[in-house]
Amino acid sequence: MNKNVIIIEHPLVHHKIALLRDRRTTTKEFREVVGELATLVGYEALHDLPLEPVEIKTPIETVNEMMIRDDSVAVIPILRSGLCMVDGILKLLPNAKVGHIGLYSDRDMERRVEYYTKLPKNMEGKQSIILDPIIATGESACSAIDIIKQSGCKHIKFVSLLASPAGLERIISKHPDVLIYLGAKERELDADCFLVPGVGDAGDRMFGTK
Repeated sequence: MNKNVIIIEHPLVHHKIALLRDRRTTTKEFREVVGELATLVGYEALHDLPLEPVEIKTPIETVNEMMIRDDSVAVIPILRSGLCMVDGILKLLPNAKVGHIGLYSDRDMERRVEYYTKLPKNMEGKQSIILDPIIATGESACSAIDIIKQSGCKHIKFVSLLASPAGLERIISKHPDVLIYLGAKERELDADCFLVPGVGDAGDRMFGTK
């Protein structure tokens, strides 16, 4: 496995991915599990956040402790599937700034088209955590990383739940400076660009649109 790809080997991650795969899992349950997995995988991705000294008054005395700066992290979901991961990260960092990137696939031109982007201010000094539960071809991931780099941000991580080998290879080749945190690596993509064994269309299962 490439050093840029970190797969979270934890019993809870394995258990919850099994729930996502199960076709009997309801829309409500699917959304909840995606959020729970975002917390588990995101916890590992946030291990090196910068700290700053603060003075705290305990009931007993005044002490110096270390805390994360409120403005140090930007959480950026890729619409629409990434939305269900946001709350899972905000449980860990309630004061993180949240942006959004909207992309759709232009089949004729074989590329991703940006239709909406709203990023927090001062991206240059932030660590960006991009969220998307599925990395299939890697095209959306690479496009989102391009957009965030254009904002001046130099510290970017990608948090996902499942990824294909081809999608990972595309991101690594185009953005070797970006670390990817995953719940599991899939076997392959099928002819319709679905992950195998996969979870089906994650967006449809999250939002009940199919």
